[in-house]
Amino acid sequence: MENFSLILAIVVITALAFDFTNGFHDTANAMATTISTGAMKPKVAVAMSAVLNLVGAFLSIEVANTISKGLVDESGIQPEVIFAALVGAILWNLLTWLVGLPSSSSHALMGGLVGATIASVGLGGVHGDVLVTKVLIPAVAAPLVAGIAAMLATRLTYKLGQHTSEKASGKGYRAGQIASAGLVSLAHGTNDAQKTMGIITLALVAGGALAPDSDPPVWVIVSAGLAIALGTYLGGWRIIRTMGKGLTDLQPQQGFAAQTSAATVILASSHLGFSLSTTHSVSGAVMGAGLGRKGGVVRWSTATRMFVAWGLTLPAAALVAALAEWVTAFGSWGTAVVAVFLVASSAAIWVISRREVVDHTNVNDTEEPPGVVTTAMAAVTPPPVGTVTEELSAAIPAPAAAVAAETTAPANSSTPTPAV
Repeated sequence: MENFSLILAIVVITALAFDFTNGFHDTANAMATTISTGAMKPKVAVAMSAVLNLVGAFLSIEVANTISKGLVDESGIQPEVIFAALVGAILWNLLTWLVGLPSSSSHALMGGLVGATIASVGLGGVHGDVLVTKVLIPAVAAPLVAGIAAMLATRLTYKLGQHTSEKASGKGYRAGQIASAGLVSLAHGTNDAQKTMGIITLALVAGGALAPDSDPPVWVIVSAGLAIALGTYLGGWRIIRTMGKGLTDLQPQQGFAAQTSAATVILASSHLGFSLSTTHSVSGAVMGAGLGRKGGVVRWSTATRMFVAWGLTLPAAALVAALAEWVTAFGSWGTAVVAVFLVASSAAIWVISRREVVDHTNVNDTEEPPGVVTTAMAAVTPPPVGTVTEELSAAIPAPAAAVAAETTAPANSSTPTPAV
């Protein structure tokens, strides 16, 4: 570790800061449905998720190796490039958190790394085949696979429970949600915590503190796991609200189906070394579960904003990282300017967020009214039996309602006719 320079220390600290933002940005992936259906109290849910994120960080290093050894050419990378990549990723995480959009922290990191690398050494520094096969294809496939699986699983759960009382089935599926939420948290640790491990390992190799092709040291695994766990515990309440209430309204059966489907996709991808987005997987599963219930709807206005954020994540983070790399290339003062800009921008975003606080006390408030599609579907859905009479009674003035009730009363009714 004799080569552990000041810039390398700055990169490691910045990487752990990104890991922290990844934690609170992605808490919704594991716990939004559990919180929105009432299966767990908000603070308890995020505490459990934090612990399991930490445990998951120790289960595999396949995704970390994809980042540190596969995506870019290690030989052409300097620590300043990693620093610039992290700046782009952190700022995108904070901006999307501010507006409550569940975008991908993973893709923000990938975009930042690609943009900074291209700005530093050109297109040749990026392994395009790895970017396509292990990042871009999973980005498209993960939400589709998780969404279809969740939709089918939701229909199956309702089919199997159609002869079970609503109270009993709700209680059972709430317990199932707790287990499946724990599985998603564990899967999140095996995938997202490793990305920071990979980026720190890449920085250590670039700075000469590790030999090329090295696996992440133990201290890197521990620090990355702790950073993401701490961020998870603080809870990204804005995004939890969007995922749990703003996207669709979930019942316990749907929450269980969504979380189980997403966890399966994430764990399989971690085993294969695919650096997919847990946000994409869980969001796709939530939408699939929303469509899987008869009469269930998705708020497509929220979903559309989310899709736009997904599409912008890679290029936006890449552009910011490329600009940061261009400034850091001027030397130590350039790196200092970028560091000050990052701290000032982060502080400004936090101050803006205090204007409308979202925390565990109001996280289940509906984020926005239903969109056009939801309203139209509700308008053509037949109301339950008895609802029409109740609505008429509420709308008609009291004397007229009495006359209407008398007119529609059975012929053998013993109620006396009021005198005129």
